Amino acid sequence: MAFFAVIRRASSSAVHLAARAAGRPSHVQSFGRVMSKQTLVSGREGVLLPHVASSSFSSSAIATKPTSDVSLLKVIDAEIKCAEECDDHDRVEGIPERFPFDIQDEKGMNIITLKRTYQDEYIEVVVSMPSLVTGDEPEDTKEANHQDDEDGGDEDDAEKPTQSSIPITVNISKGDGPSLEFSCTAYPDEVVIDAMSVREIKGSDEEMIAYEGPDFNDLDENLQKAFHKYLELRGISAMTTNFLHEYMINKDSREYLFWLKNLKQFFEK
Repeated sequence: MAFFAVIRRASSSAVHLAARAAGRPSHVQSFGRVMSKQTLVSGREGVLLPHVASSSFSSSAIATKPTSDVSLLKVIDAEIKCAEECDDHDRVEGIPERFPFDIQDEKGMNIITLKRTYQDEYIEVVVSMPSLVTGDEPEDTKEANHQDDEDGGDEDDAEKPTQSSIPITVNISKGDGPSLEFSCTAYPDEVVIDAMSVREIKGSDEEMIAYEGPDFNDLDENLQKAFHKYLELRGISAMTTNFLHEYMINKDSREYLFWLKNLKQFFEK
């Protein structure tokens, strides 16, 4: 959103200067258009005569809305214009030919759900909004990375925090039995399993299967590789997650614009 922030500040300044140059707020002009229609009022002799609304009426109507709300609406309008001019808000990623999942994308939600069957298994994947890296590294992060370099830290671990990623949760079930749940982080060209657990079916006594196993990184290396292969065969591959990364970036832009328009509707009432 760093790019948006720069454009937002520029747009807000432009709107403010335009309003000052015009000599009156933009909402006065819109009210003038509405009140240009003639209305009928009773004359002295009981005859209905055309009557044009006076400027004093327009001023009183505008006065009913707090000045702070009018100012906020101007800023929201500028932000909407900025978001609409962005190429990503109406961009739709073409689904790869061999993409193995059906995508359920509900407007107004910050997740999407992927579903598919694999042999006798039912697979559901929840994909959350991406964690984006803009290239502006905070000072504390720079110092931490510099300290890791001096201490001879692992280069791979030092690079991952500077990469954009998406969090995904994979649930694999067979019939009415328990299911496997994987919490993963998808980086470019790599899917990392953060945790794995066994989940009992909904409505059952969760205490019967409370032990979730050791930390995934504490498992034998061969077992970790086997689980990565297990997920890859079920569609959780780098090709899939790289597409999802772009898809969620575009969804983030669309949802932001939708959110701004909802804000505008609230303050216009």
